[in-house]
Amino acid sequence: MKPPKVLFFDVNESLLDLENMKNSIGKALGGREDLLPLWFTTMLQYSLVSTASRQYVDFGTIGAATLRMVAANHGIQLSEKDAKEALTPLRSLPPHPEVKAALENIRNAGYKMVSLTNSSNKGVEMQFKNAGLTDYFDERLSIEDLGKYKPDSDVYNWAARKMGVQPNECIMIAAHGWDIAGAMWAGWRGAFIARPGQQLYPLAPPPEIIEPDLLKISKQLIALKN
Repeated sequence: MKPPKVLFFDVNESLLDLENMKNSIGKALGGREDLLPLWFTTMLQYSLVSTASRQYVDFGTIGAATLRMVAANHGIQLSEKDAKEALTPLRSLPPHPEVKAALENIRNAGYKMVSLTNSSNKGVEMQFKNAGLTDYFDERLSIEDLGKYKPDSDVYNWAARKMGVQPNECIMIAAHGWDIAGAMWAGWRGAFIARPGQQLYPLAPPPEIIEPDLLKISKQLIALKN
């Protein structure tokens, strides 16, 4: 297979480890650290509600609102102020252990690397700065500039146009089955980071690369160049 012209990377959970959010989210939810996955899933759900209803608000605002929803469903009182404060660590998440080495390998292979995230422009700028990832990427794209969230097909079409390439020249690298599904249905290629707790959507086309971490994915991408 030909190597893709542009590699697009999801950010939260794919490159950055959400584990550090457990303390702040758990504290806000009365010690229920186990509710972190439910909150993140609810946040994604309502980002799609916003997209379908054409009522865009930034990811952080949705995050705080859905955290209050999760709290209410479990009988926990949570103010808007406290919900926003609980999300502060989202901007200083560490990368997964293998990420920097993998990105270095991919960059050295000559690939064009772009982040494509549901986070705001300011949010991903801070995330990359704090995680030490800024210099690995040629571009940072945020859905904020479009006003629609992944996995809406318009996001992937917009990102391909921004980079001046055709859909089949793009590959989405992500740890979310919904992101891979959305990209592939938009005509992109896919590489799934099968991190613990993440699954591909069985009704979507399978991606060409499936590995448990980004370092193993980087080796397959580099092999396409040879």
